[in-house]
Amino acid sequence: MKKVNEIFYSLQGEGYYTGTAAVFIRFCGCNLRCDFCDTSFEEGEWMSDEEIAKEIDRYPARHIVLTGGEPGLSVTPDFIRLLKSLGKYIQIETNGTCALPEGIDWITCSPKPGGRVVITKPHELKVVYLEQDPEQYDFIEAQEYYLQPCSGQNTEAVIEYIKSHPKWKLSLQTHKYLNIR
Repeated sequence: MKKVNEIFYSLQGEGYYTGTAAVFIRFCGCNLRCDFCDTSFEEGEWMSDEEIAKEIDRYPARHIVLTGGEPGLSVTPDFIRLLKSLGKYIQIETNGTCALPEGIDWITCSPKPGGRVVITKPHELKVVYLEQDPEQYDFIEAQEYYLQPCSGQNTEAVIEYIKSHPKWKLSLQTHKYLNIR
C-alpha cells in the first residue's frame, strides 16, 4: 500500500518534457521539508499498486510522472514492473536522496537544501534556484541541466545566472502560468 496525495491528468509543466500530456501520481511523504513545497503530506488515500494502475489506465497518456513529496520513498521494483507491463513510460521527479528501482525511463533529479544526493547520473538535473551556487551540483552528470525560479519570484536572477553559465536552461512552471494542474 502507498499513500497517494492525488492522481490527475494534465500537461507536464516543467523541465525537459514541458507540454507533454501525462498522468501524475503525487505520493504523500517526504524526507525533507522545503519551505516552498506545494504538496500536502497529511491528505491522501492508501492505495494498492493495482488500484493505482487501474486509476491511471483511465487516461489515454502513456507518460506517467511519479512525484511527491518524495516518490523515491514509495516506488518499488514491483510497482515499476506493473507500470511497464501496462506499456507506460515512467518519469520520476525526485530530490535525489533515495536509491531508485531499475526500469524508470526518465529521472528528473531536483536536489533540495539539506538533502544528501545519491542519484548522480539522472537524465535531467532541475535546480530550484534559491540564490544558492548551482556549481555545488557539479558532481551530478545529467543529459539536461535546468534552473527554475522558485514559484516565479526570482525569474530575473535565474535568467542572469543562465546568461553567465550557459550550460543551464530555463525551466518555468508553465502549468502555473496556464492555470492548469
